[in-house]
Amino acid sequence: HFSTHGFLDPKSPLDSALVLSMPERLEGGRENGLLQAWEILERVRLEADLVVLSACSSGLGTELSGEGLVGLTRAFNVAGARSVIASLWEVSDQITVELMTELYRGLRDGLPAAEALRRAQLSLISRRGSDTRSSAPYYWATFQVFGASVRPGESQ
Repeated sequence: HFSTHGFLDPKSPLDSALVLSMPERLEGGRENGLLQAWEILERVRLEADLVVLSACSSGLGTELSGEGLVGLTRAFNVAGARSVIASLWEVSDQITVELMTELYRGLRDGLPAAEALRRAQLSLISRRGSDTRSSAPYYWATFQVFGASVRPGESQ
């Protein structure tokens, strides 16, 4: 689970990144604080049922002829994540925390990622009380599942 800022580079999709830290100054040959799509493809190998990118626009990429959509979700799928949950536009920090809490409740209950996300989204839609803005699609529809949706610990 990455809960951080996301950066989409539409001209060079392999430079799209998750912002992990901000160095005081950038120097050649040193870490820049970004986990870029190309780094994930080249250096990360994992065996994960699910990677969650709770970051703005983390599900976007660039369509490349013969390659499909290239970006962070594709990089994590290639690195070994069976499914990735990511967002298609900017997210609200507060409401995303609520959505993620419900998502993990569903995963804990053994639901596949897509069903756990659906249940979390329905939870936001059905909210009653003083803060009903979370029911607007802007807040919950941004998150999508990319790849296979398996139950935690279940192989395909």
